[in-house]
Amino acid sequence: MHITLPPGKKIYFASDFHLGTPDDQSSLQREKRITAWLDRIKDDAHSIYLLGDIFDFWFEYKQAIPKGFIRLQGKLVELRDSGMPIYFFTGNHDMWMFDYFTKELGIVIYREPQQITINHLKLIVGHGDGLGDGDNFYKLLKWFFNSKLCQWLFARIHPNFGIAMAKFWSRKSRISNTKREEKFKGEEKEFLLSYCRELEQKEHHDFYVFGHRHLPLDLKVGVKSRYINLGEWVHFNTYAVFDGNAMELKTFEG
Repeated sequence: MHITLPPGKKIYFASDFHLGTPDDQSSLQREKRITAWLDRIKDDAHSIYLLGDIFDFWFEYKQAIPKGFIRLQGKLVELRDSGMPIYFFTGNHDMWMFDYFTKELGIVIYREPQQITINHLKLIVGHGDGLGDGDNFYKLLKWFFNSKLCQWLFARIHPNFGIAMAKFWSRKSRISNTKREEKFKGEEKEFLLSYCRELEQKEHHDFYVFGHRHLPLDLKVGVKSRYINLGEWVHFNTYAVFDGNAMELKTFEG
């Protein structure tokens, strides 16, 4: 994908809203904060990239989707109807997103990291789960969850039970049980940074933009390349903005 960014326009990146966790009330307040952020940026936004785990759980039955999140969906429809491109990258919590957002909201869905050229700069953009070496058990689980067999089997479960069961398990997830924000433990323990450095040895990219890690990070990959992690919206309310030359991590104060 190649984008020529008009003067005065910016591209926004956000991830890991985890709507639905840890409870309905806090999720609702977070959703209102997110829609306020979207209102704040819409005038100068060229496009918006949502890099996964927007929902703490999502599964699209043939005739049903999870109840709630209507404020976010309504705001996204409003932005799309105004002509703004929005791109959604599935994460490990919302990998069972199929075609509802594309058909009803006009939002492009990606399941793997994408290379994007914006003006003269090259970016790799994705959620970030399952990348790099190691974590083979998770990669096997992800392969199974993404399989047609697994999706067919889950679709046979009545939504009342299937969604309730999935919500129960999602509330045992890392972010649902973290009472405080993630901590940086050194570059050598940042698996996504290691992954970016391996890619950089093969092909230069100016920015590597990911979510999943739940920690806002801006780290050096190579001489002229950086790894940006977007953090999350349970504790940090962080996002990245790119003006065609510079990428900056920011916090929405609301």
